[in-house]
Amino acid sequence: MVKVRPFKNFEGVYQIILDSGERRLATVNLAPGVQVYGERLVKVKGVEYRLWDPYRSKLGAALLKGLRRLPIKKGVKVLYLGAAAGTTLSHVSDIIGEDGIVYGVEFSPRAMRDFIKRVSAHRENVVPILADARFPERYLPYVEEVDVIYCDIAQPDQARILSDNADFYLEKGGSTLLAVKARSIDVSRRPVEIFKEEAKVLRSRGFKVEATLRLEPFDKDHVLILSRR
Repeated sequence: MVKVRPFKNFEGVYQIILDSGERRLATVNLAPGVQVYGERLVKVKGVEYRLWDPYRSKLGAALLKGLRRLPIKKGVKVLYLGAAAGTTLSHVSDIIGEDGIVYGVEFSPRAMRDFIKRVSAHRENVVPILADARFPERYLPYVEEVDVIYCDIAQPDQARILSDNADFYLEKGGSTLLAVKARSIDVSRRPVEIFKEEAKVLRSRGFKVEATLRLEPFDKDHVLILSRR
């Protein structure tokens, strides 16, 4: 018999215990019957859950690697930089629920088409924005002040881009989650050096770094940095 339990103290995140005994992360599906990336749907007592694959989502990986505080919760506003096809963003949409909103910024028109088809077409709390995250002023007409910024972009200056967006959109005391891809910054240097430099950039821009989590074995040479301004 499939069982459901809250995952630690994270609002909107659950642990599904399958018949086999395997334990999986999950969120309640805000768009029942709709899959985003081929994830398994499980119904328990009339509620449909989407299994959350940590090998496809850096946020999911961070939860399993010991993230102690998740600023994404019911009713919050999120600016998501690097929405891609919407894998992780769709779980963010589930967590924040109908009272929240997530603005998904993506630069690639092809990825945006997939994102709209798979995610925003089925979810009223998702706003797709085709734009370059390096120029946050260009989507001022579409984005309001947010509680959280999540950044997952393949750029060499990821922390700076996140900080620039925070200057425009992050509320005082708001939180950020930065997925740092060392190989997108410099393939010739040790990843640990790059992680330290990106955290240093955040501190120089007024952020308090609360946690830096290595994401192996789910993602090689990646960390997720949680900070608060």
